[in-house]
Amino acid sequence: MGQVSRDDEQWMRCALALAQRARDIDEVPIGAVLVRGSKVLGQGWNQSIASTDPSAHAEIVALRQAAARLQNYRLVDTTLYVTKEPCVMCAGAIVHARVKRVVFGAFDAKSGAAGSVFDLLRHHALNHQCEIEHGVLEQNCRVLLVEFFKARRPGRNIQIEDLDC
Repeated sequence: MGQVSRDDEQWMRCALALAQRARDIDEVPIGAVLVRGSKVLGQGWNQSIASTDPSAHAEIVALRQAAARLQNYRLVDTTLYVTKEPCVMCAGAIVHARVKRVVFGAFDAKSGAAGSVFDLLRHHALNHQCEIEHGVLEQNCRVLLVEFFKARRPGRNIQIEDLDC
């Protein structure tokens, strides 16, 4: 893991604000921002339920928006900030898009694909590997997820490791 910068924290705060938008529409609160330099190219929050689209994860929404804006599916020299470790589906799209760097807050101990369960973003057999930073504003990201699931599952002692998001 490299050095986390103030910019990383700033962009993660943006991703957290997007995660709150997901929470407000009763979606799992995950947000993502894709940037190049200091410019936002795409942003998203989980919308699978609202859009009846199983692929409408925050990361995919942000990647689609950026690709449409740039008129190119290759999103080289970009950084994706996401509040929770990407899943296998999202990791595949991130690799395919050639995202340079992924910065996330909370690990996903059940289905994460950036080092916890799988490490697709850095897998040597793939034609692209991403740089990864983790733990940026991790507590803020964790609390948002845990509080969301506590509200949905009253009476249970919910820990981040228990979540299947």
